[in-house]
Amino acid sequence: MITVRPSAARGHHDYGWLDTRHTFSFGRYHDPKHMGFRALRVINEDIVAPGRGFGQHPHDNMEIISYVLSGAVAHRDTLGHEQVLRPGEVQRMSAGTGIEHSEYNPSKTEPAHFLQIWITPGERDTSASYEQKSFDPHGALNALQLLASPEGSGGSVRVGQDARLFRTRIEPGRAVAADLRPERHAWVQVARGSITLNGHTLHAGDGAAVSGETRLALAAVPDADGVAEALIFDLA
Repeated sequence: MITVRPSAARGHHDYGWLDTRHTFSFGRYHDPKHMGFRALRVINEDIVAPGRGFGQHPHDNMEIISYVLSGAVAHRDTLGHEQVLRPGEVQRMSAGTGIEHSEYNPSKTEPAHFLQIWITPGERDTSASYEQKSFDPHGALNALQLLASPEGSGGSVRVGQDARLFRTRIEPGRAVAADLRPERHAWVQVARGSITLNGHTLHAGDGAAVSGETRLALAAVPDADGVAEALIFDLA
């Protein structure tokens, strides 16, 4: 079964410095029918104005992944990390027993466009930790590229949950297939462009919950401009 979550149905707030869309309930947006999917709790699509950002604030007991689509995000946390995240890189912060951090757009002219993803951890009150890695964009072209996994397999970042995050970048007219074990579930989030997922058409910002399927067939819409990009979450 595939249930599509259209982009237009997401929660939306425009604060001037921040234009944000929430796939699941978050902050001022609350919808009891959309509190997450399996261990996936948050997918926020944020566009942050130049020189603006999120001031220092706390988190605990959450696996937080940031994925930049364009621009850059500067990160600082109470563990002493100060790094800039750019397209092609993935940041993972395990909040554990507690961590404080800030995220801001260091550019004076360009907005920062990124996805903030929260996954509930498999174990609570672990030590807080941080990880950031760069991934070759060619590794995702018309293929699946592993970005996050419990074991840190294949150079992916390590996430404290039975969940795996892949990305794919599909050229117009090309297709990618992923096998899904019968007991597993998936969430597909389109980051840019348009794709078909097992016959369902999805556009940028759309998501889809997948259960009871053993194969995911993803294809870029043939007449679309540019490369389509999607994130695929393999979930228990």
